[in-house]
This record gives sequence, structure tokens and C-alpha cells, in this order.
Amino acid sequence: MRIISGKSRGTKLYTLEGENTRPTLDRVKESIFNIIQNEIEGAKILDLFSGSGAIGLEFLSRGAQIAVLCDKSKEAINVIKKNISKTHFEDNAQVFNMDFENCLNMLKGQQFDIIYLDPPYETNYIMKSLNKIIELKIAKQESLIIIETDDESRIEKQIENIDVKIIDKRKYGRAAIIFVGLKKEDA
Repeated sequence: MRIISGKSRGTKLYTLEGENTRPTLDRVKESIFNIIQNEIEGAKILDLFSGSGAIGLEFLSRGAQIAVLCDKSKEAINVIKKNISKTHFEDNAQVFNMDFENCLNMLKGQQFDIIYLDPPYETNYIMKSLNKIIELKIAKQESLIIIETDDESRIEKQIENIDVKIIDKRKYGRAAIIFVGLKKEDA
């Protein structure tokens, strides 16, 4: 796994051992970043289920202002910190070793331009995250929320009933990437 583009292009990243995390494939990551490349410069990023930190660090490498990386695994946090050091983004990355709900509660009052959600598959964490993000106003009206899942139809059905709309979606083998935004508030 490596940083694909930007200031830290080509930097090989440390990864987590074992089956508990599933890194986003480079071809999926490259496609996502090609789609959103014009949204990244100066953006505030929230990577809620960070794993190795590769997604958040890719954002920083491509010009994001700040990335908040959260993971509840101590092993993941150790890898994230090593990767931050290796890519020299100590001044731009904030790392939190906590459950995603506690992290969102702690971030109340802050807003992010791009939020990346890639929780363990077969959990209800996407819906819980989206509901909390909406409730705490962590996303702005123009924010982009990117969801990575292996159950596209289940997620689409679930988000029909909340205040987000699907902007785009892509399929890459088992992984589906769903881009959502907040529904426009009634004027």
C-alpha cells in the first residue's frame, strides 16, 4: 500500500497485520480520488474508520488542509502514527483512538468538507454514523460523504429514509463506493 499522488507520492505505508482490517485497494482509491480531485485542495477531512490511515493521508498528500483520523483499535492507531511520521503530515493530522460515536460527539461544533466512511462490513455503523453526522451538523450543506461498502443495495435502502441524497456510485469488484450529500434544506 502506498500514497498514489501528491506531496508524498510513492511513499510505502505500514499496514495492519491480520484479517480485522481491509485496506482500500489502490485502484479503488485512485478512482475515488480522480472523481473528487477538484474538492480536495484546502479541505477539512474526517476519516472515521481509518485503519492504517491511508485514505486520510492520501487526502493530505493531495492538498487537504487537515485530516482527522479515528479508529478504536490501538494497533491501528500505532500504524496510523507511524504512517503520519513517514509522510511528514504531523502538523496536518489529528488522531483519535476511540469508538466512532464518541469521536463524532467530541467533534460536535466542527464541520468537514469530506467525510470518508469505511467501517467493517456487515455492521450498521454506516447508518449510525450518518445519523450522528446529521444530528451533530458535522457535515455542511455542500459536504461530500463517501461510503465504502460491500452491500450497496442495503445501504441505498437504509439511506432513503434520512436526509442524504446519492450523488454518484461506483462498483469495484466486491466494494461499492457511494457518494452522498445532505438534502437541500427547504428555503
